[in-house]
Amino acid sequence: MRILVTGSAGHLGEALMRVLRSRGRDARGTDIKPSDFTDKVGSIVDRVFVREAMAGVDAVLHTATLHKPHVATHTRQDFIDTNITGTLNLLEEALAAGVGSFVFTSTTSTFGDALRPPPDQPAAWITEDVTPIAKNIYGATKTAAEDLCRLFHRNQGLPCVVLRTSRFFPEPDDDPARRSTFDGTNLKVCELLYRRVDIVDVVDAHLQAIERAPEIGFDRFIISATTPFRREDLERLRSDPAGVLDHRVPGWREVFDSRGWRMLDDIERVYVNAHARARLGWQPVHDFRRAIRDLGRGRDYRSALALEIGARGYHDIEYSGGIFPVEN
Repeated sequence: MRILVTGSAGHLGEALMRVLRSRGRDARGTDIKPSDFTDKVGSIVDRVFVREAMAGVDAVLHTATLHKPHVATHTRQDFIDTNITGTLNLLEEALAAGVGSFVFTSTTSTFGDALRPPPDQPAAWITEDVTPIAKNIYGATKTAAEDLCRLFHRNQGLPCVVLRTSRFFPEPDDDPARRSTFDGTNLKVCELLYRRVDIVDVVDAHLQAIERAPEIGFDRFIISATTPFRREDLERLRSDPAGVLDHRVPGWREVFDSRGWRMLDDIERVYVNAHARARLGWQPVHDFRRAIRDLGRGRDYRSALALEIGARGYHDIEYSGGIFPVEN
């Protein structure tokens, strides 16, 4: 099976290429930037380039995208060109090439305003049944691309699986307020409770999706670390996450206290991966419980793959505020 990986110079694209190559799989990487994991340099907006890259391909892992941090530096048309037109080009050429599995990397950012209930309401329990409410061009274009995948399965029979991944990047948080009040590692470990996933588990979900797509046909899956929380915790999570954790993950305080860390004061949403575990057969191994166990034993909580890839940033230049541009 020859596998096409788009966005092979990015975080996830490189991770997929590394794992596929290490397993002796026939993988072809494409990106607009050259890298050690990019075999063909070009844009998915270029139909001719996509057609050439698709020759002889049996499965597609489509990770190439403009991300949320690009909203301040790219036009809305750029997002439409890359995230929608680029995906359309890949779907049409995949269909023409007889591809058997198409996996689209989407994002939990598609849920948008559905992720933030009013302060007096319980935290949101985010499953695939929640209707996305886009809050920016990034979310709007990723949702549109998801719908294109659905249409290509519905009307042309192309097996398409959509993976809505939560945060896996190692860069500092894009929220200046959180960057100023939390140690970066402290915050990322907290996020494993409700909106973060290790990249090795994201890779595994994609490889599972390739194999299961012909059987599944079309579906959307949330790819996030398994939360220790339950529905009955949602109201208390808005005011006392630490108290909930005392019951769900005993021993977490000792680990945090030994590092001078703090817990979040409010958790407003919880991503639920039950559907992916049940239907994809996905078995993520990195979560908050494991992080607490590893940290308590003096180990790094991240996977070897996450450490190997490291941070990349999103732009080719540094800004006055760091890696993120400041919107005027």
